[in-house]
This record gives sequence, C-alpha cells and structure tokens, in this order.
Amino acid sequence: MDDQGSMKNEDIFSKVIRAGRRTYFFDVRSTKADDYYLTITESKKFTNDDGSFFYRKHKIYLYKEDFEDFKQALQDTTDFIIDQKGEEVISERHQKDFTKPSEREDNFSAESASTHGTAKAFTNVSFDDI
Repeated sequence: MDDQGSMKNEDIFSKVIRAGRRTYFFDVRSTKADDYYLTITESKKFTNDDGSFFYRKHKIYLYKEDFEDFKQALQDTTDFIIDQKGEEVISERHQKDFTKPSEREDNFSAESASTHGTAKAFTNVSFDDI
C-alpha cells in the first residue's frame, strides 16, 4: 500500500482518559473522501491466571451528522445522573482501597489523584472541540 493509503488510517487528533483499569481513546480519523469522523474506544485491562494480561476493546464510530444528537444525549444523561446521585463516587470498586473514607483520606497521595482523577473531571465532558 502506498504512503497516502496508510495515512488514511492514522489518527489526526487524539485525546486519552485513563480511569483505573479502563482507558478511553477519542480519535479523529479520516474517511476515503477525506472527511473526518470520531472513534471512541474503551480499552479495559484483564489479567490471566498466569499473571499475563490482555486488553478488551469496544469501539464506537461517530460521524459529523450525529454529533449534535450525541452531545445532547450525553449531556442529558450525565446531567440526570448528577442530579439523581450527585458527583461523589460511592462504588467501592472505584476506590483506591476498601478502607473507610476517613482512613482513605490519610493515605491518599498526589500520585493517586493524578492517576485516578476525580468524578468531577470525568463528568465535565465537552465535545465543542470536535
């Protein structure tokens, strides 16, 4: 395949969100007609019994004609969740360890904060740059 053909599959613009065992990739790609579309990929790390690991990926393709509806649906659903349940993450599986909140605060480090982020950082999503 020539260089131009292989360039069509390369990302034009990318953003990555790391969230524990999951990573989200937002990638702008080009169609054969040289128009852009968005792929959103969730990659989740799993460990085999022997200690090796593998990733399971799920991908969504989003085209420009669907951006407005997608943004509105995402905004509506995230607003609903925050309105109903607030911004605090209450699931134990999202905690660094399973200690009580008062004990966890004493052991919380800057490295953990930068690695895991906060619920607010993940709910304040904007697609205006797309």
